[in-house]
Amino acid sequence: MQIDFHHAVTYVAARLAGFPHKDADIIAYAAQYVDDATRHGIIRFDNKAIYERTSSAHKMIDSRNCNLLANQKVWMPFHFLPGNGTANPGKDPKGTFIRKLITLPESPVAQEMVRSAILDQDRPYALHRLGITMHVYADTWAHQGFAGVMHEINAVSGFEEIGDTKVFKGGLQDFVNRFLENSVPPLGHGQASIFPDMPFLSWRYKNGLGNVIERHNTDDFCKAADALCRAMQEYRRHTKPTVQVSGIGDEDMKKIRAIFTDLKNKDGNVRHQAWLEAISGKNGKSFSFGKANISYDEKGANSWKSQALGDTSDYDIPHEYVYQDAFLTSNWKLFHDALQLHRFTVSHDILPRYGICAA
Repeated sequence: MQIDFHHAVTYVAARLAGFPHKDADIIAYAAQYVDDATRHGIIRFDNKAIYERTSSAHKMIDSRNCNLLANQKVWMPFHFLPGNGTANPGKDPKGTFIRKLITLPESPVAQEMVRSAILDQDRPYALHRLGITMHVYADTWAHQGFAGVMHEINAVSGFEEIGDTKVFKGGLQDFVNRFLENSVPPLGHGQASIFPDMPFLSWRYKNGLGNVIERHNTDDFCKAADALCRAMQEYRRHTKPTVQVSGIGDEDMKKIRAIFTDLKNKDGNVRHQAWLEAISGKNGKSFSFGKANISYDEKGANSWKSQALGDTSDYDIPHEYVYQDAFLTSNWKLFHDALQLHRFTVSHDILPRYGICAA
């Protein structure tokens, strides 16, 4: 999924789950920032304080994608959560170990991940962790059928669009041939390009097992949005037992589905902007929570990083930032705290219960 879902739809789901704007804004920013936190290493301050940030994403063209450990520390816990074939702890799906690593929606692994975030609400970065969890949870729908390792099971071929959106001149296969040139390794859904990420697309392909798979992204994305809403209602019900876990109502879901199907554009940023306008009510219709203005800045003066470090620049050489007491409670620092706990919990607490050793 791209920024239109991870930021905008996550915000909508959080508001429909009953979160106020301020909290939903944090959850949605954190959900999207998982895709943008590509840098790691030590942050140094002029008072000799230090902080170690971690990365939750690699760009597709990144030497770290050839590093097995780097893959398992990023792709598995944050983007391609292993589904264990939907088998419960202590059970194995049929086939070899790779079958355990394939991402599947609503797997017991995913449910445990969500439950862990729900039970851990007393930390200062609880909402940031919830946003990270919602990113991973949503991706179990978009990334289903793929694994977060370099393996031939991720090989795909025979692309074909179901229907004709007029978005891909010459068809999906031609788009792949022209833009990927068969040079993308079988990591995650790399060989499927952005096809799993576009909410309006229905398509079919042959997977690495030789099976023809049909995907109807709009249906999957609607199911994901509803599941996020239910998970966040469960989060609220943990401290407020009167909260009802009912998911997204019919009228709001109709609006969500209509936006998914009407925004036929390959560019996630273009779709994101249209979502922001829909949330603000510029088209005259608003969601049941009312009108709201939200934005997302990965970089620049309004970004979490700039607000925390007082600097909008990225430095490839050693650099000392001016320390501010507010750093300890900044959204950027709390996000990275939450990243570390999420990765440890998934890799060292949850996955081993399913016989999966990953990093």
